[in-house]
Amino acid sequence: MAAVFILKRKIMQKNWYIVYTKSKKEKKVVNLLTKRKIENFCPLNRKMVTNYRRSKLEYEPLFNSYVFVYIDEVELSSLRKIDGIVNIVYWKGEPAVISDEEIDAIKEFTSVYTNIRLQKTQVDFYNMQSKDEPSYFIEGNLVMIKNRSFKVDLPSMGFTMLADVEVESARILEGSFGSKQLRLQS
Repeated sequence: MAAVFILKRKIMQKNWYIVYTKSKKEKKVVNLLTKRKIENFCPLNRKMVTNYRRSKLEYEPLFNSYVFVYIDEVELSSLRKIDGIVNIVYWKGEPAVISDEEIDAIKEFTSVYTNIRLQKTQVDFYNMQSKDEPSYFIEGNLVMIKNRSFKVDLPSMGFTMLADVEVESARILEGSFGSKQLRLQS
């Protein structure tokens, strides 16, 4: 009896999943999910684009054709009926679950930095921290400063987010839990 209760509880728990969308349809899918009152997140990358003498800020999805949804596993199958969604992203035969910490890291990184680049990575959990370069942990994700770049690993997705900043504008502050946090000065 207890095993059935645990199984039902696991299924009814909400998690972050990734849905694969048609090309250039991320914003449309976000609007349709929002109308159906399904919590979603499509990280946007702010890019400074210069045409002739004018510079303007443009927003584009950070992960092409990916939208994150916060939903329980039972409701996943109904997502395929939404126009613009191709499928759910699977890992080893199961829907890929993204941790709350990684979603929070993506939200924080995209809110602070512009011109973010993605790099595919193979995660090596044993050698994540290098002694040759300074590194700092923010909520469990490795953040490194090297050659004026910040890096945040997203191990469950197999990506690293990279952003270039001016070294003079970066300042290290002691956090309340003893961990180091990086913030930009204006």
